[in-house]
Amino acid sequence: MTVPAAAAGDPRLDQLRERLDAVRQRINAAAADAGRDAAPQLIVVTKFHPAEDVARLAALGVTDVGENRDQEAADKAARLQELQLRWHFIGQLQSNKAKSVVKYAHAVHSVDRPQLVDALAKAVRAEQDRTGRGDLECFIQVSLDEDADGHRGGALASDVPALGEQLSAAAGLRLAGVMAVAPLGAAPEGAFEKLAEISARLRADHPQATAISAGMSQDLEAAIRFGATHLRIGSDILGPRPALR
Repeated sequence: MTVPAAAAGDPRLDQLRERLDAVRQRINAAAADAGRDAAPQLIVVTKFHPAEDVARLAALGVTDVGENRDQEAADKAARLQELQLRWHFIGQLQSNKAKSVVKYAHAVHSVDRPQLVDALAKAVRAEQDRTGRGDLECFIQVSLDEDADGHRGGALASDVPALGEQLSAAAGLRLAGVMAVAPLGAAPEGAFEKLAEISARLRADHPQATAISAGMSQDLEAAIRFGATHLRIGSDILGPRPALR
């Protein structure tokens, strides 16, 4: 696929540039307010939007994109191989999809159970033997809902230490840190403060696990205030989900 030229004449490219600039300004302002020297890594979540939009984003300097459905992500990654983007899988992942995901993913942000660690490790080793790919970055997704069966997904905080040990010991996987989604219907500050505490405990045992994947369009400022290193921003850059055809 040819990357659209970053020039006048493509209204969608101009729209994406304007939205992306606005989000980057928000991120930089929030980082400055939090007294941080560097802004977090921006991951643009492109789910449900066409590969052409991903190509436009690459033309605007985006290097990291997020997807939450394997079939859609695999198709886009295959069509846009020449762009050398870093693909982040951010959705709930079935173990039987591990073989597919490791063919294109730079990172998986939704590791939430031992069986998935085993499946990813096995799949990565096979893919490394076949293609020589690098290690897969893995974020432990943590549920921040009060209910143990929180509908936003993730492992319980009490399960994080064991998952951290398992990931650290797995050849082909690299424990990056933690990920979470703020619970619905509540202020995000308390949730992200809790995530920061969980991250600190994990880093005490695994100093390399410094990453915190948190913050979306509506709560990125709160996430940055509490130490997010990776932001997952979709709608404020790409707009509403396209109508199904």
